[in-house]
This record gives sequence, structure tokens and C-alpha cells, in this order.
Amino acid sequence: MALNANGAVVAQAGGLVLGGIVQWLLLAIALFLCWLLWRVRSHRRRQETSLLGEIHEREERLNLALWGSGDEFWDWNIRENSLYRLGANQLLGHGSRDKMSTDDWRTQSIHPEDLPRVQKLLQEHIVGHTDVFESEHRIRNARGEWVWVRSRGKVVERDSAGSPLRMAGTARDITAIRRAERERRVALEVLRSMSEAVAVIDLDFRFISVNPAFSRITGYSEEEVIGQNSRLLDSSQHSAEFYRRVRDVLERTGHWAGEMWQRRKDGEEFLGWIEMSEVRDALGLRSHFVAVVNDITDKKRAEQELRYLANYDTLTGLPNRALLSERLGRAIVRARRQETRVAVLFLDLDRFKDINDSLGHAAGDRLLKAAATRLQATVGASDTVARLGGDEFTVVLEDVESFPAVERMAREILTAFTMPLEVDERHDVSITPSLGISLYPDHALVPTDLLKFADTAMYQAKAEGRNTYQIYNETMDAESRRRATVLASLRKALDRGEFRLVYQPRMALADGRITGVESLLRWHSAELGEIPPTVFVPLAEESGLILQIGDWVLSEALQTLKRWRAHGLSEISIGVNVSVLQLLRGNLPEQLRRLMQDLGVPSNRIELEVTESMVMQNAEQTTHVLNELRKLGITLAIDDFGTGYSSLVYLKRLPIDTLKIDKEFIGDLTRDPDDEAITATVITMGHSLGLNVIAEGVESEQQLSYLREQGCDEIQGFWLSPPLDAHRCLAFIRSWQPATVAAIPAPY
Repeated sequence: MALNANGAVVAQAGGLVLGGIVQWLLLAIALFLCWLLWRVRSHRRRQETSLLGEIHEREERLNLALWGSGDEFWDWNIRENSLYRLGANQLLGHGSRDKMSTDDWRTQSIHPEDLPRVQKLLQEHIVGHTDVFESEHRIRNARGEWVWVRSRGKVVERDSAGSPLRMAGTARDITAIRRAERERRVALEVLRSMSEAVAVIDLDFRFISVNPAFSRITGYSEEEVIGQNSRLLDSSQHSAEFYRRVRDVLERTGHWAGEMWQRRKDGEEFLGWIEMSEVRDALGLRSHFVAVVNDITDKKRAEQELRYLANYDTLTGLPNRALLSERLGRAIVRARRQETRVAVLFLDLDRFKDINDSLGHAAGDRLLKAAATRLQATVGASDTVARLGGDEFTVVLEDVESFPAVERMAREILTAFTMPLEVDERHDVSITPSLGISLYPDHALVPTDLLKFADTAMYQAKAEGRNTYQIYNETMDAESRRRATVLASLRKALDRGEFRLVYQPRMALADGRITGVESLLRWHSAELGEIPPTVFVPLAEESGLILQIGDWVLSEALQTLKRWRAHGLSEISIGVNVSVLQLLRGNLPEQLRRLMQDLGVPSNRIELEVTESMVMQNAEQTTHVLNELRKLGITLAIDDFGTGYSSLVYLKRLPIDTLKIDKEFIGDLTRDPDDEAITATVITMGHSLGLNVIAEGVESEQQLSYLREQGCDEIQGFWLSPPLDAHRCLAFIRSWQPATVAAIPAPY
């Protein structure tokens, strides 16, 4: 019992101990499990914390990357129709939404004009037509402005059926790039359309690129010049040293501009205006040069032509008045410094207007060119020959030693013109010059006065009979002023009615009958008094006034003839002097036809007198007009015969009826055997040609007797009558009684 009891106690005690151990073990296990759970949880928390940290770190890195690039990351949940944006602030500015619905993106963010295209590109990618979605379009930023973005992305998740669930990508602001591209396109278009050649050259002066105008101007294509040195265009007109200096300046200063000859591909050279400038990169370092070349060859040629036109006579190529004044001014400055003389020779071609009118202006121009060539060949190469206009030339002689040296040159010029000038293959024209001379410092100190005084001396040379020279002196000024005064009054004379005609009778030696009269022009100026014809007629011819005056003379003479015929003088003829300008410029045959019809006077009682020199200088040209006059029945006479250089061949061909022997031969008829021989020869020659011969200037019985013995047909002069006005001449003719010539007493 005791054992059992003890055993039971022991067993009970053992059970208690075992139970405690089990409880302890269970507690330990529980504690271990708790610890293990804590450890697991701690490890998990650490892992989660680490993962979150890594995710955060990656997110931060992504944010930094997006910030650095300025890009935006977008994540489009297609099923939920939402758009998540990371970095929108960098792309679009602060205040941009990080999350928005796709509908809001369509309606509020993207530009309406770009939306259809963007949606089309998205759809093409979603259905698998493209590997990547890529689009450039405009979206609105936080300030409400439209900016250009380049958006790229792709589908990153699909369901088991292949339908897209998610799409991600990036967007980058390309506004600046688009602007730069636009500016580049504009710049390229400008370069393509530029008329100037543009070339980009590296620092070793090799071509990098050129525009189309470069190829057009130089002939080189872009492919032919890229990589070539710019020496490819160097011209032979510049030395290698010149080009080296240009490049040195460009390298030193970064800029060069100026004119430079260049050579095209075909070898032709052109003048270019070139501007070369350096171009620096973003760091401020020189990276290359840009050259702009403008072909100014035609412009330069045009400028030279304008300069030539401004300074040279286009017909003869001689300096004109402007360049003459400039050269004369420089010559005076040199002469003043060197204490030497300058001579000005003013030259005018005698009776050039007659030749110009008779042969035509084209022939006149050729004559002027021939005269210019003759002048240049006569004077020295260092002297200036200029054309002032018309038939006026000027020669400037420098370093003149003395007056005799100038006179020697003047005589050489006169001698040079003794040979005819070749106008064309058919015409050689003889023409003489009249020269006036002035000198610095003897006569004037400035160019204008020298030219004026030489001009004055030239007119004096013409007054002395032409084909001579005169050196200026102060007395010529008075003559020049007088000429100007006379010319001014002459222009008003017709309107003032200051002209009148007087008539000098002429008589037939055979029966003493008055056969006709010569009408002579007289001018009494209200300002200047009586002006002799020898003074005003040359002025009228030079100025062209002779045309108007000649018309008046013809009308007045024929009206006088009409009145005389009404008084019974039906057998009287009237002679009228005409100038070469009337023959060549006017319509003389038609004018006479009209006058004869209006006045009712017969043509066979009208005699036109032309001077020998006028006819001989223009024989071929005047023949046509004279033939037309002859067809009208008008009588033609050669006046002042014997004073010129008549050609018997032309004289025979001309349709003339009368020769009038000049009074210079008649005046010394009984005292000079030569004049007697000449007069007798002219009478014989005239009769052999079937012409009527009239002697002018008969003043004595001895002259009358000699002329009668030689068979002269008619006489005119003071022995018979001086020139009379129309009324006195009519009275003289009506009272005249024909008688034997030898018995006629002189009435005056």
C-alpha cells in the first residue's frame, strides 16, 4: 500500500514533473515560434523597406533622369482609360496634372488640329501595324501655350487574348528644335534663292558647302568644290601675294571685304564683291568662314560706261567738255607749280553745216570722226584733244615754251586738213578749220576764261576769212560782244519788220536794154542802225536764221515783180540770192511753186543766184534740188564766179544758165593783166558752155569797153546804177532809154 502509495506519489510527482517539462517545452516552442515569426516579419519588413527604398531610389533616379532630359514619362491604362504622367512639371511647367483621363487628354491637352493624326498613329500601333508609336504634335502647357512634343511609346501589357492593357512611353519638348529646323529651312531657302554666291569654308580655306548661286556664277557644282581649296577660284589678274594678304587679314581680324577678280570653271574671269566673315561656335571658338560673292562685272561695266558717257564723246571717243575742264584745271595747276604755259586751241570746222546738210547726218558724223582722228594724229600724245559738241574741238597743249611754238602747232593743224577727209568709199571731203588760241597765264588764269577767250579768237579767225588761226587779244572781246549783240537783234529783226530789199539793175551790152535786177537784202536795226550784209548774213547762216530770212526775201522779191509787171515791166527778170541751207534744208521748189501760183508771176522771170563755193562744196547734193528748180522754168545763176575752186566737170553737169564774174576781177580790169586774162577766159568758157555771162561791179567806161570787146553779155554795177528801193528802181527802169553802149553816159 505504502509502495503503491509511494509509487503513486512518485508517479504523481513524476507526472507533475513531466507535465511541467511539457509545458516548458510548449512555452519554449511558442516563444520560438513567436521569435521566428518576429524574425520573419522583421526580415519581411526589412525586405519591404529595402524594396520600397529601392523603388523610391529608382523613382528618384527616374525623376532625376526626366528632370535632366526635360522629358515626361507617361503610362496609359487602357482598360481604366487613365493616363499617369511622371515629369509633367518639367515638360509643361508647374501645375500640370500628373493623372488625367484619356478623354481629358484628348479634349484639353492635345491641339485639335493634331488630334486626328495622333489617334490614327495610336490605333495603327495598338493593332500591331507599327512596332513603336511615334508622333510630333502640339500640347497645351501649364500657361495655356502650345508647345511641340515628340511622343514615343509602345504597348507593354496585353491580356491572354492579346488585347492591350497598358501602354507606356515618353514625351519630349521639341519646340526649340522645331523652331531651329524652321529657321534652318528658311535659311536654306534663302541661300537657295540668293543671287549672291555663298560658300562655307573651313579654317584651312577648303570648301564645306556652297549654294546654287555659287554653282551658277562659278560653273562649279557643289560636288566639284567640296573639299577643294578656295585657291581654285584665284584669278591671274591678282598676284599670289594679294591673295596671301587677304587671307592674312581674314585670319587676323575675322573679316575681309572688297573687290576681287575670280576665275570660273571655263576659265572666264569675273569681278566679284566679296565679303568673308568668321563664324564661331557655342564656346566662342572660330569654326569656319562664310564667303558671300556678288558678281559685279556687269555693274562695273555699266559704271564704267556711265563714267565714259559722262566724260567722253560717244561719237569720236574724245574727252567731252566735262573731262576737258577737269584736265585743263589740272594742267593749269601743274603749269603754276612748274612756271610753264598752257595753250588752248579752239577749233571749228568751216562750213560743216553745209556738208552735214548736203551729205546727211550719218556722213557728217563720219566726217567728225575723221576730223578727230586727224587732230589726234597731229598733236602730241601727251596733249588733250576734246570735242565740245557739234563741229567744235579743243586742243590743250602743256609745257608750252613760247608763242611761236603754239603758232607752229596751229599751222601744223591747218596743214593736216589740206588733205581731204575720207567720209566713205565714195566721198572724200575737203574741209578747213578755223582756230582760236589763248594761253595761261598770258590771257587768263582759269579754265572757263581760257576756253571763252580761245572761242572768241576762233570767231575772229572766221571773220578773217576762215582756214586760219588767231591768238586772243583784248580787242577781240569787243568784237565778240558786238557779234552777240548783233545776233540778239537779228533774231528780232523779222518780227520788227527791219529788213528791206533794194534792187540793182543790170544791162545787156548788145543793145543797152535793162534786162533785170538783183534783189539785195538790207537791215536797219532799231538798236544798232544800219548793219552791212557782210556782217549779218554769216551770222544768219551760222544760227540757221537764214531759212526764215530767205523765205521772207523770196516772198518780198516776187511781190515786187508782180507789182512791176502790173506797171508794164513784163520783160524784167528778178534775181534772188539763196543760201545753201535753203537748198538743202528747206523745200525750196515747192515753196517757189506755191508763190508763183499765189502771185501769178511766170517762172522764166525768176533767177536764183547761188555762190560758186556753195555749189562746188555740195555739187552732188545740190544738183538734185537745182534740177527740180530748173523743171519749174526758173533760171539759175552762179554768183561770184572765179573766187572758188570750180570743177569744170561739175559746172558742165549743173543745170545753170548764167555765170556772174565776181567784182574782184572787174575792179582792176584795166590795170591788172592777170584780171584781164581771167575775165576773158571766164567769158570764153561761159559761152562755150552755152551760158549767159554777167560782170558785176562795173564802175567805169574803161571796164565797160573791155567787157564789150570780150563779148560779155551783161553788166551790173555803179556805172549803171547803185542798188535802189523798189519805187526808185521802177522809176529808173521806166525812164531808161536803150542806146549804143559806147555812147551811154554814166548817170551817177
